[in-house]
Amino acid sequence: MVDAALHAVDEILKKHPEALFYGQDVGLRLGGVFREAATLAQKYGDERVFNTPIQEAYIVGSTAGMSAVGAKAIVEIQFADYIWPGINQLVEELSKSCYLTKGKFPVQSLIRVPVGAYGGGGPYHSGSIESTLLTIRGIKVVYPSNAADMKGLLKASFYDPNPVVLLEHKGLYWSKVPGTQEAKSIEPDDQYIIPLGKCAIVQSAEEEKVRSGESAVMITYGMGVYWAQEASRRFEGRVEIIDLRTLNPIDWTAIVASVKKHGRAFVLTEEPLLNSFAESLAGRISKECFSYLDAPVWTLGAADLPAVPLNVDLEKMMLPNTEKVAEALGQLLNY
Repeated sequence: MVDAALHAVDEILKKHPEALFYGQDVGLRLGGVFREAATLAQKYGDERVFNTPIQEAYIVGSTAGMSAVGAKAIVEIQFADYIWPGINQLVEELSKSCYLTKGKFPVQSLIRVPVGAYGGGGPYHSGSIESTLLTIRGIKVVYPSNAADMKGLLKASFYDPNPVVLLEHKGLYWSKVPGTQEAKSIEPDDQYIIPLGKCAIVQSAEEEKVRSGESAVMITYGMGVYWAQEASRRFEGRVEIIDLRTLNPIDWTAIVASVKKHGRAFVLTEEPLLNSFAESLAGRISKECFSYLDAPVWTLGAADLPAVPLNVDLEKMMLPNTEKVAEALGQLLNY
């Protein structure tokens, strides 16, 4: 996923002289803390790929000014937990500009944000922030789960005329987490773009299981895709898995079709559940698909803690995993 994103940005910078890439440590000396900008400053110079101060409000807010003069900024917040100083600019400037100007001044901005718990990053390097972002009207939120999607969605996000936040799970960057090997893929060519708002069905249930009422659909994204795949192996042929890929806009048509087909739905997230996007989605499914459901909409997320622990064992205890997902999935299928 790191390589796919690096090559996508490289192709964008090569094709579009108005494109810029900047953020903390992405410039010449380091090339990003995840090496996600390696070689780019050497290729395109310090005027197009450069470091910023440790000032997220500037990183986010400056994209509005860049957009106003015709520059197309790709910026990076080093970790999701660092985005909060830039939320005022994201809410008050970027998200509202198009609406308040009747479409005369849309802000085109791509904000890359590494997210998620992995390897003991602790309370300041492991956050999941999608539920907060999804309350901001006027921005789009994208969350790829594999290398091909990373490239296709990053390209689509760059070309979208709206502010887009691209969430990138750092535990999937190199597929080092057990069970995430399928996050690696053959890299698509430079023309590959995935339209925002289109989910992917990454696993289908057997038609016989569907007809006999023994199946369910799991709706997830990011690391959840791999927990779902691992857990579903214990219920062979009974589980369809939807990778949302784009959280806003969401592919509601595909979700409704799958829920009607299976009659059982499971929403899986890495975030704590209370007041989350996952709970909101489950509530909407419950309301709009009520007459098709054979069971309550199941949900599973992380333990309800204020932050991800630094201790690796405590981190594992907090997060969903294959065992937790399999247990909950069994309860839903046997309801």
